[in-house]
Amino acid sequence: MEKALVLASGSPRRKELLSQLSYPFTILVTDVEESRQPNEGPTEYVTRLSLDKARAALVEKPESIVIGSDTIVVCDQQVLEKPQDLAHAKQMLMMLSGREHQVMTAVSVITANKQETVVVSTDVWFKTLSENEVEQYWQSGEPCDKAGSYGIQGIGGRFVTRIEGSYHAVVGLPLFETDQLLQKFL
Repeated sequence: MEKALVLASGSPRRKELLSQLSYPFTILVTDVEESRQPNEGPTEYVTRLSLDKARAALVEKPESIVIGSDTIVVCDQQVLEKPQDLAHAKQMLMMLSGREHQVMTAVSVITANKQETVVVSTDVWFKTLSENEVEQYWQSGEPCDKAGSYGIQGIGGRFVTRIEGSYHAVVGLPLFETDQLLQKFL
């Protein structure tokens, strides 16, 4: 690999997942505002965020291959962001309780003259949650920085009854699709 590979993310989960693909890479945390534009659908939103992160890193490392990624939780076409507080987390988790939702992860790989993005959507089902379970989960601290207020790879995994799609995409970086994208750039 003649160009350096850069992961534009501060997520320890994405770092760990990308490490599983055995490519040498460095991390560059970018400061991208994560707010949905009016009339922007979930797919367009997650795609734009992954590209924005990658582009911000490419400005600092223009000779690199950059990976940008973002994950959102969608229920009834409503995007569930990271929770602002316990009340917000409780509202989201109770919305997901006892039903199916989608987790969408976009991965963008870009260089100075090429870019490709893939969006992986995974269906996730939750058991029915009690308010007590939600409050105890919030007290663990885990939901604070997670889209939809939960992490499948942590304590939040106990709420998941099944998934259809990519487990790694729900965690934050779909391994198969990321590897397929990188093969086009290497």
